[in-house]
Amino acid sequence: MAFGTVARASKRFQAFDLLATLVVVLRHDGTIVFANSALEDALGTSRRTLEGAALANFFIDAGTLRTAIEGARSNDFATLRYEAQLRRGTQEPLPVLVTLAQTDRKAELLLEMSPQEQQVRQDREVRLLDQAQANKELIRNLAHEIKNPLGGIRGAAQLLQMEIESRDLIEYTQVIIHEADRLQSLVDRLLAPHRRPHVVGDVNIHEVCERVRSVLLAEFPHDLEVERDFDPSIPEFRGDREQLIQATLNIAHNAAQALAERRSAGDARITFRTRIARQVILNKQWWRLALELHVIDNGPGVPDSIKDRIFYPLVSGREGGTGLGLTLAQTFVQQHHGVIECDSVPGRTDFTILIPLP
Repeated sequence: MAFGTVARASKRFQAFDLLATLVVVLRHDGTIVFANSALEDALGTSRRTLEGAALANFFIDAGTLRTAIEGARSNDFATLRYEAQLRRGTQEPLPVLVTLAQTDRKAELLLEMSPQEQQVRQDREVRLLDQAQANKELIRNLAHEIKNPLGGIRGAAQLLQMEIESRDLIEYTQVIIHEADRLQSLVDRLLAPHRRPHVVGDVNIHEVCERVRSVLLAEFPHDLEVERDFDPSIPEFRGDREQLIQATLNIAHNAAQALAERRSAGDARITFRTRIARQVILNKQWWRLALELHVIDNGPGVPDSIKDRIFYPLVSGREGGTGLGLTLAQTFVQQHHGVIECDSVPGRTDFTILIPLP
């Protein structure tokens, strides 16, 4: 294809670069006229290399695509959808949902591919948002129902303590007061993220990681290795620095506590990894760039029994845990229009914080 023709095609289809899905404009012989930037990123191949190539070469089952193109060319259908796998060099094939349609030009076809993992992620994010909203309402109602009788119990115990002389009985009233204070503290922690104002300023994610790293190493100075794998090109962004420190610390501290056996064996490791994600959909909104902060540990993994509920309040995989750390972390990240995801198998747990960048 001549350079002038390529330039005109790129200009005509440049709006497709705004889409997070993978879009290709084809001739009827299956060669690529235009590939959008999302497809470039997915394949790790430049647009110039893709244009003029046969699209079938990038599919595991090339025959299905050829059959679909032939059907479109002979007007057997207006739109066709099917599942396929896209080759990605040395990476694992990418499962996609392919939609092939005719365009208003006789010799062109439009092919759109939606990564199925992306659809799964979007569905999961919708569930997390709904869950977070339900949690917020539950916590507010629960706090209201607990606080008033709790204050009455504590006050009654204090009055009773003033009236009795037996030391043994005073110890009982002190137990009541202590437990009432503990429950009050728990309620306050549940309400904390909804009470605290959102303080926005410039945030450097690597300064956040360094702050959390210093806290971890102060608590576990001899038996925990904390590695850095940073992308220095990540820009500063607007956010609440203290909230992001707390969210990252909650995740990392959980990881450190889960590494008890590894710490005893002397090979406990947590890694902070930062990367840029492109063409991301978060909370039903498209973003050109997003921050990826991975907190990775080599511990036993999240128990299967709670894997689907780890962001619920009061759910903990550790004896004595409050089950609030991840709930608060998810709330803080969602206030930055982001989300936390978890991928866990024995020997490797990866909590990923995704936050959109301007």
